[in-house]
Amino acid sequence: MDKRTAWFLGLLAVVLLGGSLLLCGGSYWAYRMLNQVSEEAGTPAALATALPTLPPLPEVTPLPQGGAATALSAHLAELYRRAAPGVVSILTYGEESGQGSGFVYDRSGHIVTNYHVVRDAEKIEVDFLTGTKVWARLVGTDLDSDLAVLQVDVPPDEIHPLPLGDSDALQVGEMVVAIGNPFGLRGTMTFGIVSAKGRTLESEHASGMGGYFSTGDIIQTDAPINPGNSGGPLLNLQGEVVGVNRAIRTSGMTMLGEPVNTGIGFAVPVNIVKRVVPVLLSGRSYEYPYIGISGLDQLTLEDVEKLGLSQATGVYIVSVAPDSPAEKAGLRGATEEPNRPGEVPPGGDLIVAVDGQPVRDFGDLMYYLMYHKKPGDKVTFTVLRGKKQVQIVVTLGRRK
Repeated sequence: MDKRTAWFLGLLAVVLLGGSLLLCGGSYWAYRMLNQVSEEAGTPAALATALPTLPPLPEVTPLPQGGAATALSAHLAELYRRAAPGVVSILTYGEESGQGSGFVYDRSGHIVTNYHVVRDAEKIEVDFLTGTKVWARLVGTDLDSDLAVLQVDVPPDEIHPLPLGDSDALQVGEMVVAIGNPFGLRGTMTFGIVSAKGRTLESEHASGMGGYFSTGDIIQTDAPINPGNSGGPLLNLQGEVVGVNRAIRTSGMTMLGEPVNTGIGFAVPVNIVKRVVPVLLSGRSYEYPYIGISGLDQLTLEDVEKLGLSQATGVYIVSVAPDSPAEKAGLRGATEEPNRPGEVPPGGDLIVAVDGQPVRDFGDLMYYLMYHKKPGDKVTFTVLRGKKQVQIVVTLGRRK
C-alpha cells in the first residue's frame, strides 16, 4: 500500500468513527472519497481489511406476544374508539386567534373547556372528529377554576357525552390518557400516570393583593400535553373524565418559539367540574370562599430556625389583605422586613390546621375550603405564633 492510499484510508477511518458528516452534503463527499480510495486500493476486499472491526449489534429482546402488554394495548385502542368522538377541537377568532380542546358534557350540546382557551374570543369554532364544524355560543365562565362552558347545535349523532369519574378516587401512579388538539393535531391521544395530587396553581381571577387567587386540588400528570391540549379531557382507564388539562411546566422555548415540555402537566380535577358547571348552566356564578392571605408552604429548616417556629409544615402567612376576613379575625402576616433579599420575612402566623384537619401545605388548605366550605361559613384556624399555638375563628368571605 503506497503512502497516498494509507493517508486516504486513515482520513476515512477518522470520518467514519467521528460521525461528524452532515446528512446531505457530507454524505456526498464521503461517497466521492470512498470511490477514490476503493479505486486506488485496487479491490473492495482491500478496503474492508483496512477498516476497523466494529462490535456486533446487541441482540434485541422481542416484545412479549399476548399477556398484559397486548391486553393493555387493546384496551387503550378501545378506550380511544369510545372516547375520541366526545373530544372536540376549538378555534377562536378575534384580536388574538388561538386553539384548544374540549369535551362534550351532555346531550344538550354543552362543551366544557378552559376559560383561557376562549378568553376575549369574538367567535368560537368547534370541530368534531367527524369533520363537522360549527359556531359555538359561550354559556358561562369560571375564572377561579379556569373553566368555560360552550353550547353547539349539531345533529344528535354528533353528540357523545363523556362520563365523569371521581378525581378523589385517583391514586398517584394510576394510568391516565389525554386526548386533545396539541399544535392543531386533532384527535391526539397520549398516555401516562398521575404524578401527584393536590397541587396549587394561579387562577385566572385577579385578587386585590396584586396577584391572582389560587386554585387547588390540581392533578399533576406526565401524560404528554402541549399547547392546544388545554380544555381537553384527562381520562382514567375506564374512559371517565377525571380532569381537564390546563397547563404544563416548561423550560424555555424551542427555536420555533414553542414551549419545551418537561413532562409535568396539570389538570383541573373533575370534582370541581361537577360543582362549577351545573351552576354556570343555571346562569349563575360559582362562589368561592375567601380568606384574604398570601403565604408560603415550602419552608426550609433554616427558615424555621430564623422564624423561631417549632415545625416546617403548614402555611406561613406573609401578608393579610386589608379589610379581609383574615384581618378582621386577627390572623397575622409578616411584621418585619427580611434581613436579606430572598429571606422569609418574620412575624407571620403559621397555619397548621383548619377545623381540626392538619394543614401540611397550601394544597391541604385549599382542598378543605373548596369542598367543605362556602362564603359565610365559620372556620377555626390553628396557628403557631412562634412556638405558641393559637385558635382563631374566621368568617369566610366571597372572592370578588
